[in-house]
Amino acid sequence: MGSLSNRKSTLRIVYPIPIFLVFLLSPCLAGNVPANFVFGDSLVDTGNNNYIVSLSKANFIPNGIDFGKPTGRYTNGRTIVDIIGQKVGFKDFTPPYLAPTTVGDVVLRGVNYASGGGGILNFTGKIFGGRINLDAQLDNFANTRQDIISRMGDLGAMKLLQRSLFSITIGSNDFINNYLTPILSAAEQKLVSPEKFVGAMISRFRLQLTRLYSMGARKMVVANVGPIGCIPFQREINPKSGDDCVSFPNQMAQLFNTQLKSLVAELSTNLEASIFLYADVYGIVDDIIHNYQSFGFESANSSCCHIAGRFGGLIPCGPPSKICSDRSKYVFWDPYHPTDAANEIVADRLLDGHSDDIWPFNIRRLIQS
Repeated sequence: MGSLSNRKSTLRIVYPIPIFLVFLLSPCLAGNVPANFVFGDSLVDTGNNNYIVSLSKANFIPNGIDFGKPTGRYTNGRTIVDIIGQKVGFKDFTPPYLAPTTVGDVVLRGVNYASGGGGILNFTGKIFGGRINLDAQLDNFANTRQDIISRMGDLGAMKLLQRSLFSITIGSNDFINNYLTPILSAAEQKLVSPEKFVGAMISRFRLQLTRLYSMGARKMVVANVGPIGCIPFQREINPKSGDDCVSFPNQMAQLFNTQLKSLVAELSTNLEASIFLYADVYGIVDDIIHNYQSFGFESANSSCCHIAGRFGGLIPCGPPSKICSDRSKYVFWDPYHPTDAANEIVADRLLDGHSDDIWPFNIRRLIQS
């Protein structure tokens, strides 16, 4: 990675601050942001898929082993959004939209609409059966918005939404469980070029982000697609790559990310009073994987929760799985998702990092604005 990776690794060392300062600073930050609205896929799903008929679920052991119980989070502990919420002082984790308890005044503090298997394109994730793609997540937010209006009136709702934090973490499934699906996508890859497929994603995403703005969102964090060619699943199904990350999925992600950054800049310029942040999750996770020992990890290519395969990436995490003894030493929890420990590094750098991690500035500055 060169000097950039070394500098980022150094940044990781200086981020932590004394815990008493975290508790002193957090409440005032949360006070600037009344609510947290989360959109995305399994990287940030906190339990919506528990309530739909789907092959994509995580509400069983050993998921949540370090959270206290399985909740529907696709990791051993917290998601990136969970961690950021804690660090800025939100009292509770943002609840899933479909949970029966997410009603009444609870929605005034934010709602999580994310769904495992969900994508930007509506065909994405069809292999799982049930999933909530981004268009449907926006429909669900429209319902929440009406609930807020009914409680606060038009002006009160508008003020709340304009001050709230919105995050969108989506796009990986459009590759992994659509364009790159083993066997099933062979015909599509022959008919549709990578450039055309990514172009369709960007066109749809432009409409979706603009719709979110039209419903009152002003402070939006848009995460790019991570290095999907480095996840244990992709390593497993592409054995010719050996110990290296698989190049083609990463090239697809980078093609999308380049256009996404331009889209974020375009929307920030064209949508009045909007603030869009481009979160370079790809760069951060790529840095962690290639410099994993400097971050305190012992494994950057294999699943902590595993059943079969050289990298433990052939079968999703579930009750029959074996788990590593120290989850904090693994970058990946399962064939697809990071551990709590890796999520915390990403969260720290999005919250307090420089413009090479999150552009044009970080989430802490967004909250203070």
